Amino acid sequence: MMRLWGRKSSINVQKVMWCLTELQRQEQIDYERIDAGLHFGINTSPEFLKLNPNGLVPTLQDGQLNLWESNSILRYLARTYDAAGNFFPSDNLSQANSDKWLDWQLSILWPALRLPFLGLTRVPEAERNYAGISKGFTDTHHYLGFLNTALQKQAYCSGERFNLGDIALALCVNRWILLAETFPEHLTARPQYEYLENWFKRIQTQTQFATIAETELMASKPQI
Repeated sequence: MMRLWGRKSSINVQKVMWCLTELQRQEQIDYERIDAGLHFGINTSPEFLKLNPNGLVPTLQDGQLNLWESNSILRYLARTYDAAGNFFPSDNLSQANSDKWLDWQLSILWPALRLPFLGLTRVPEAERNYAGISKGFTDTHHYLGFLNTALQKQAYCSGERFNLGDIALALCVNRWILLAETFPEHLTARPQYEYLENWFKRIQTQTQFATIAETELMASKPQI
């Protein structure tokens, strides 16, 4: 059976779980998920480090393959379990555009959002860098404007069908919204982006987003 190491509150683990759900793979039936990271530990054990020397989650074991890096796992799952493109677009143009947004989420969007997210949900109040938190959140507004512009002309990040890139982007957008709602006294008001809002509504109603929505809420509550 396929194995996935990682705690449900991790944004990167949530990417993989959401993808598996879209592919109609069920936890404990089609794959085993093992809690790891933070208070669960395991990820620093010698056994785990043989699978992933970074000691990070998620880590996927599928047969002889040990795979880490969440976006790489998404691509592998789609290629392996959806070669016909029944769940995600398989044409080269759609894949290339989705890959663009997957890389952008890791390199641009998440680094900006990560500081306010972790700063407000993981760091004790006395140790918070509010100047950095505010800047990261404002930068996130700016970057999401790029996505809003792209969505003026298409329903999803790579075209008219839901794709892998939408998974990574939507998890960030949900955290952005939850932070604005939960910590308004510490953050600037978020812009109301029409096309992004419409896209996110489609995500909520036309995909398996609901399967991870409750976990998202839990992940955004202060952990101190």
